Amino acid sequence: MKKITYFYIICVLIFLTESHVCHSIRCNPQDKKVLLQIKESFGNAYHFASWDPDTDCCYWYIVKCDRKTNRISQFNLFTADISGQIPEIIGDLPYLESVTFHKIANLTGTIPRSITKLTKLTSLTISWTNVSGPIPSFLGELKNLTFLDLSFNNFSGSIPPSLAELRNLGGLRLDRNKLSGSIPDSFGNLTPSLTYLWLSHNQLSGTIPRGWGELPFVSIDLQRNRLEGDISFLFGKNKSIQVADFSRNLLQFDFSNLQFPDDLGTLDLNHNKIYGSLPEDLVNLDRLFLNVSYNRLCGKIPVGGQLQELDYTSYFHNRCLCGAPLPDCK
Repeated sequence: MKKITYFYIICVLIFLTESHVCHSIRCNPQDKKVLLQIKESFGNAYHFASWDPDTDCCYWYIVKCDRKTNRISQFNLFTADISGQIPEIIGDLPYLESVTFHKIANLTGTIPRSITKLTKLTSLTISWTNVSGPIPSFLGELKNLTFLDLSFNNFSGSIPPSLAELRNLGGLRLDRNKLSGSIPDSFGNLTPSLTYLWLSHNQLSGTIPRGWGELPFVSIDLQRNRLEGDISFLFGKNKSIQVADFSRNLLQFDFSNLQFPDDLGTLDLNHNKIYGSLPEDLVNLDRLFLNVSYNRLCGKIPVGGQLQELDYTSYFHNRCLCGAPLPDCK
């Protein structure tokens, strides 16, 4: 009996020793070296307290290792009290697939060109920071990106045409910056995989590319710019759009005969120069939030659907709209 117990203890010790050895060698030494340099570039801030050089970097806070390669595949820094710029050396983590810098008020400077070395990158988020300068054209080299979020920063200048070269992109956010100029001509040929596009709260001008009428947008938000012209080609029964916000622009077109997809849930066109009457097709949308206030619309509000359930503020300040929830037509 004692021999069996002794043998069992030995086996357990061997197992624990082997597990510890396997655990200790999981972190790639080069990746660890780069991460420690990133930590140093941010002044060894408390947010990196778990980054102890004597421990396995695969188990450090902020980063994750791929289960198969054991290389650093994710770097996601959220709500951190750190100061500095995105370090150039982040480009020396060649297995990164996801990079996030989010809600870091003291993150400044520009996006380093070394980020183009991350050829496996599928998701890049730099949002709610004070990163500034033009959006770099070299981001168009990140061919595997499926999601790019550069919202809530201080980017200025025009949108780089090269972003249209990201043919795997499903979502693009450039909203809440200081971007100006027109939407690039190349954006008329955006990838058909792009279903979410947010360019709101900038200073964009000009017209919207006609090619967007062929894209399967689910959500598009261009509010609070200086865009003009006709966007009626974005709508129709065969479209996939569910959320559309073009409020506070200079759009001008006849609204009267448009049709809409059955799944349209939000249509906000307030503060434009849209004329005509409200389309009868709006009564077929059972879950619609609509705002067409501050335009040049006339005629009776069609009866049905959600149109009488909306507050009068969804319709007021038009040329001569009438009928519930506005006053009766005379």
